[in-house]
Amino acid sequence: MNRRPLLSFTICWIAGSAAGCMFSGRSLLFYLAGLLLLPAIWAVSGGIRWRTAAVFGLAIAAAVLYWEWSEARNVSLLPEQLGRSATELNEANVTAAGVIASPVERDGDRVDFTLKLSRIGLERQGSQETETAANVETGAKVATKEKVAVVVAAGAAADAAADAEKGGSAAAEGAETDAEAEAEAEAEAEAETGVGADATGAEEEAKGELVAVQIKLQEESEIAVAALWQRGDRVVIEGELAQPQIARNFGGFDYQAYLLAKKTHWLLKGAGTASVTAKPPASWQLSGILRWNDRMRATLGAEMERLFEEPHAGYMKGLVIGIQEDLDPETFKQFSQLGLTHILAISGMHVAVYVGVILFLLRRCRFTRETALTVTLLLVPAYVLLSGAGPSVVRAGIMSMIALLAARLGILKDGMNILAAAALMMLVWNPYLLLSVSFQLSFLVTAGLMVYTPLAAPLFRRLPSWMAGALSVTFIAQLVSFPLTIYYFNQFSLLSFAANLLLVPFITFLVLPLGTLALLIGRFWNTAALLTVQLAELLNNATFAAVEWVNGFTAGVLIWASPSLLWICLYYGLLYGLLYALKRRTEITLVPQYMEDETRPLAELELPGNSRGKAGNTSSNKAVPAAAANSRRAALALQAFPHSDVTRWSSLAAVLCAASLALLLYRGYNAEDLNRTGAISYLDVGQGDSILITTPGGAHILVDGGGTVSFGKKEAWRIRRSPFEVGAKTLLPLLKQRGIHRLDAVILTHGDQDHAGGLQAVLEGMPVSALLFNGSLADTEPYTKLMTTALAAGVRLYPVQQGMVLTPDEAAQLHFLWPEPPADGQTLLNEVEDQNHESVVFRLEMNGRSFLFTGDMDQAAEEAILQSAQQAGIQSGKPTDILKVAHHGSKTATSADWLSFWNPAAAVISAGVNNLYGHPNGDVLARLEDANTEVYRTDQQGEIQLRVGKEAIIMRHKLNMKDTE
Repeated sequence: MNRRPLLSFTICWIAGSAAGCMFSGRSLLFYLAGLLLLPAIWAVSGGIRWRTAAVFGLAIAAAVLYWEWSEARNVSLLPEQLGRSATELNEANVTAAGVIASPVERDGDRVDFTLKLSRIGLERQGSQETETAANVETGAKVATKEKVAVVVAAGAAADAAADAEKGGSAAAEGAETDAEAEAEAEAEAEAETGVGADATGAEEEAKGELVAVQIKLQEESEIAVAALWQRGDRVVIEGELAQPQIARNFGGFDYQAYLLAKKTHWLLKGAGTASVTAKPPASWQLSGILRWNDRMRATLGAEMERLFEEPHAGYMKGLVIGIQEDLDPETFKQFSQLGLTHILAISGMHVAVYVGVILFLLRRCRFTRETALTVTLLLVPAYVLLSGAGPSVVRAGIMSMIALLAARLGILKDGMNILAAAALMMLVWNPYLLLSVSFQLSFLVTAGLMVYTPLAAPLFRRLPSWMAGALSVTFIAQLVSFPLTIYYFNQFSLLSFAANLLLVPFITFLVLPLGTLALLIGRFWNTAALLTVQLAELLNNATFAAVEWVNGFTAGVLIWASPSLLWICLYYGLLYGLLYALKRRTEITLVPQYMEDETRPLAELELPGNSRGKAGNTSSNKAVPAAAANSRRAALALQAFPHSDVTRWSSLAAVLCAASLALLLYRGYNAEDLNRTGAISYLDVGQGDSILITTPGGAHILVDGGGTVSFGKKEAWRIRRSPFEVGAKTLLPLLKQRGIHRLDAVILTHGDQDHAGGLQAVLEGMPVSALLFNGSLADTEPYTKLMTTALAAGVRLYPVQQGMVLTPDEAAQLHFLWPEPPADGQTLLNEVEDQNHESVVFRLEMNGRSFLFTGDMDQAAEEAILQSAQQAGIQSGKPTDILKVAHHGSKTATSADWLSFWNPAAAVISAGVNNLYGHPNGDVLARLEDANTEVYRTDQQGEIQLRVGKEAIIMRHKLNMKDTE
C-alpha cells in the first residue's frame, strides 16, 4: 500500500464516497472523523509520512464533500419551477420538449428512452365563474373556461439557445372561446417553439433535467414510427408526469432509488406515437457520435438477426455486441443460476481478446511495435462505444488504454495502480457509479484476481502450468465474487466453479470468435458467414444443453440472505489470511529442496544440522544468481525461525482462518434468528394477497402468492420479453433476500389469479414441502399449470377442510375453519367457479396470540362459520389480535356479526394502490371503526410486519418506519 500511493489514494476516495452514501448528518460526521483517524494512526506507527497521511485525509474529506455536493445537485427542480408540490405534479398532464438522450428501446408495446428537457408545460383546465359589470344588474353569470400552461426552461443551454433562434416563448394570453381558433394557436406555438401547448408564463434558465419516457403503443403500425426515433432527436411529448415507485416491501426493489442514481426523478408516460413529435437535429453536434454509435449497434444487431435463428440471435447479440435486450429470458435465467451472466456482458475478457487480436494482426502486417500500440490505443474507445459502454467495459477500456500507453512510452506499469486510476477517473466522472452492481463486481473481481491469485498459485503447483493458471483464476474469481453475488442475487450454485471453468474458455475462444467472424464477413461473403453461423449454433446448442443439464441438479443451488457490510469485510479478511497462511506453509516445505539444488557451495546458507555445514567450509566469491540470492534470504529467515516453528505457526494460522471462515459462512447461511419469537409479514403484492408466516420454531408458511391479473389475451406484438409478474419480480426475490431456503408449507386459499398466480414462480424457484388448498379445482390454464408444476416437483398436496389442525411446531397451531367438509365423504376434486366462497379460512395461534386469515371469503361463508360455532355452543370466539380483512376490504364480507364474534384488536387490508375495484369499501371501513378495530393497509403503508412474542406484538410498516406496540 505504501509503495502504491495512487492505490491508497483511490481507496481513501472510495471510503469517503461510501461514507457519504450510507450516512448523513451527525452520523456522517462521526464516520468521517473515524476515517480521518486511520491515516493518522498509520503515520504514528511509522508506516507512512505525515505528509502522505495528510493527502489521504484530504482524499477522504474531498470524496465526502464531492458526494454531498452531487447529492445536493441531484434533485428535481420541476416542483419549484412549476409552482406545484411533487404530490400535485404526480399524474399531472404535461407537454414536454427536449432532446432524446439515450438509445430508444422497444419491448412489446412499450418504447423507453431518456429525455433531456428543454421546456415543460403544465396544463390544467378548470371552470371559473365570473361576473361582468354589464351583468351585475341582471345577475347573469358567464362561465368561462381558461386553459393555463406554465412553460419553464429545464434543458441544456445549447437547446435554449437553439429555441431562442427559432422564436423563443410561445405565450398566448387569455383563452380562445372558439375551438378552431384555439387549435390554430396551438399549431402556431408548436411551429415556433416546439412545445405543443398554448402557454402563459415566462421561460427560465435551462437546467437539463432528465425524464424517463414510457410510450405505450396503441397500434402495431406504430412500431415502424417509433423505430425512426433516435438519440439526439428534438421531440415534443404530451403525456402524464409520474413519480417512480419506491420500495413497498422491506428489502424490495426501489425503482425510485434506481433512477435517482441515474439522476432521473420523473416518469413521463405517453399514449401512442401520436403523443410524440420528433425531428432530427438541425446541425451536427458532439452528441452526434453517440447517435451514430446507436445506429451502428442497431445495424450490427439487425445483421445478427439476419444470420442467426432465435434463440441464437439474441444470445449472440449479447455475447458479441453487448445487446442483452433480445436475450431469451429463460436462457438468461439458466445462465444466471450458474453465475455465467458475466459472459453476456461485455467486460475485460472481451476487451482483452479484442486488443490481443488487433495487436496480433497489426504485427502480422509488419507494423512496428510502437505503431501497433498506438493504433490499438486509438481503437479501444471505438470498441467500448460499440459494445454499449457499460461500467465493466469502460473499466476494462480505461485499463487497456493506460496499459497500452505505458507500454508505448516504455514506463513501468503496475496492474493495481492502473485499476486504481480507472476507478478514480470513473468515480470523479460520476460518483453514483459506486452504487452500480456492474461497477462493483468488475473492480472487485479484477482487484481480487491481482491480490489473491498469487496467494493461491502454490496450491496448484503440482499441475501443468496451463491447467494451474486456469484453475487458480477461476477459483479466485468465484471466491471473490461470492459475497456480492449473494448480496444482490441471494443465491449461489455449488456447480458454478465447474461451469465457469469449462464453459468460459469454450465460449470465449470458440463461440465468441465465430460470432464475430460471421458478423464481419456476412455482408461480402454470405456463404462463408452462414457456414460459420451453423458451426456457432451447433456449439451454442451444446452450451445450452450443458447449462440446462447442470441446472437440473437443484440441490446445488443455495439461497442466502443478503449479508451485512461487516460480514463481507470479515469474509475477505479471513480469505486473505487463509490463503496467505497456506502459501507460507507451502513455500516453507519447498525451501529445503530448493536450498539443496541452488546453494550447495555456500556454507553460510546451510541449514542448521546439515552435515555439509561444517566449520572451515568456505564459499566462493563468484557472483550469485538471483534465484540463489532469494534462497539465501529465505534460508536466513529460516535460521531466525526454525523450520518446524514456522510450519507449525503457518498451519495453526491456516486452521484458525479456515475455522473462522467456516463459522462465518454458517452464520451467513443461517442468518435468521427470531429468538423464539414468531413473525408475520403481510407483503405488498398490489391487488392481491401474500402473507409469510415464520413460527418460533423456524417453520416458514406462505399464504397465497399474489398474481398479475391480465384482462383478455394480448396480441403477439404487445407481449414483452420479460413482462412484470408479481411472483417472479416481487415475491420470490423477497423470499430469497430474507434467506428462506425452503417453504415448509404453502397455503393456497383459492384459485383466483390474484392469490395463486405468483405461486408458479415460487414453486419453480424454491423448494416447497407441501401445498395446502381448498379441495377444489379452478378451470383456468394458470391454475392447471400450477398444480402440474407442484406434482412434478414432488410437492405433497393436501386438500384442507373445516376441523383440521396443522401444528408446525410446539408454539404454533393452525385451526382450519373453512371450507366445510364435502358431503357424503366425497373425495373427488370438483371444479368450482366461485372460488371466493371456498376460500381457506384459518386461525393461527402463536405464542399465545391469535390471528385470523380469511382469503377472499364471502358473507355466506362467514354466516356458515358462525352458525357452526353456535351449533357447537360457542357464542363468541376467542378475541383476535389481528384480522386479515377478507377480499381486500370488499363489501361482500366482513359483516358486523363477524367482527362482533371475533372482536379483533387490529385489522390488515391487502389492496393495490388506486385499484380499479375501489377496495377497501367505505362501509367495511366504517364497520371496522365502529368495532374499535385499528386498520392497517398495504396500499397506504406497504408491507406490514409483526414480531410476535409472548408478551407483546411489535408492528412496523415499510412506508412509515415508526414502530408501534
